[in-house]
Amino acid sequence: MTTEFFNLDNPAFWAILERFAMNLVFLFLLLRVVYYRFSGKSNYLFGFFLMGIVIFFIGAMLKIVAMEFQMAIGLFAIFTILNLRTVSFDVKNMAYLFAVIAISALNSLDLKGKFPFLGVVIFNIIIIASAFVLEYFLTKKDKYSSHPIIYDNLEMLKPHNKKELLANVAEMTGLDIKKIRIRRVNYKERIAVLDIFYET
Repeated sequence: MTTEFFNLDNPAFWAILERFAMNLVFLFLLLRVVYYRFSGKSNYLFGFFLMGIVIFFIGAMLKIVAMEFQMAIGLFAIFTILNLRTVSFDVKNMAYLFAVIAISALNSLDLKGKFPFLGVVIFNIIIIASAFVLEYFLTKKDKYSSHPIIYDNLEMLKPHNKKELLANVAEMTGLDIKKIRIRRVNYKERIAVLDIFYET
């Protein structure tokens, strides 16, 4: 095994790590500060972060491989995205996925004076700021917290018992119930799943 295998004294290697550190900072701002703050969903954070990390390193190394391999990676990414879209992604999560891809691909570029480094930083900030502004001004949020419960008194679900249902669920849960939505009813087992909305 040659000594080059263990030799990390290479400016290109350390330049990639510097850009990677910057990429992590901007991914954190986009996903943890903006996405998680407004969505409250943590189940996609792992996938978003890992995808951003992988895309960064692939993009950083593409300059040393053939164009055919770049095309293969591009096609793989497209089919992966389409597969994710068919499973469970909504439009907003897809938008964040594309933002993760864009930020990671942008930060992986080794521009070497062809474009100012500050310009790349500004582009990152614009993407993250755009996501924040859109979330803040355009996303409609329910002012109440909510979670599902199992309810076993189907008689109370009739429309004319609406006030009694609110009072009954409030007494059961000890919460200030503002709204109740019926998710599904199982008449065979005589139970229902309700979404309750309450002030915290």
